Amino acid sequence: MTLSAEARERLEDIVELQPTKNAALQERWGLDSGSEVHSYLESELKDYYYRNEDSLICATPEAEAIVAGEETDDSERVVDATDLQAATLDVLPEPDEESQSVVATLHALQDVGRDPSVDDVRSALHSLVDKGAVERVRKTVPTFRLALSRESIRLREET
Repeated sequence: MTLSAEARERLEDIVELQPTKNAALQERWGLDSGSEVHSYLESELKDYYYRNEDSLICATPEAEAIVAGEETDDSERVVDATDLQAATLDVLPEPDEESQSVVATLHALQDVGRDPSVDDVRSALHSLVDKGAVERVRKTVPTFRLALSRESIRLREET
């Protein structure tokens, strides 16, 4: 996706301010409401931001690379991950394997001694998709697998 000059500047703001709220971007961008911020994000920058577990706006790894003037590189990705997200990465299939459902992921986590709720697993998977480490495969129900090889993902503990 090619970004307009305005969209690129606003993407730079997200990278600079992250994690941030609609209100901070509203003030920075001179918009009238948080709804306008949300509308802009969804229409112009949908592929370049996500909301973290606290619903704060964060830049995707691709957005950070664009702002830094770097090529996006799928050979390795540093991912801020909670303990459950790290465990989830450990039980997901590799990129070239058959993807698995939320429930299958829950069972795989239970098999290794974890006992999260299905909602926590779903949340972990969606967050990892937003961070570019996991791929969502659309079938009758969404299924998931790693977006990169397990060796290509380095984890940093989220604070």
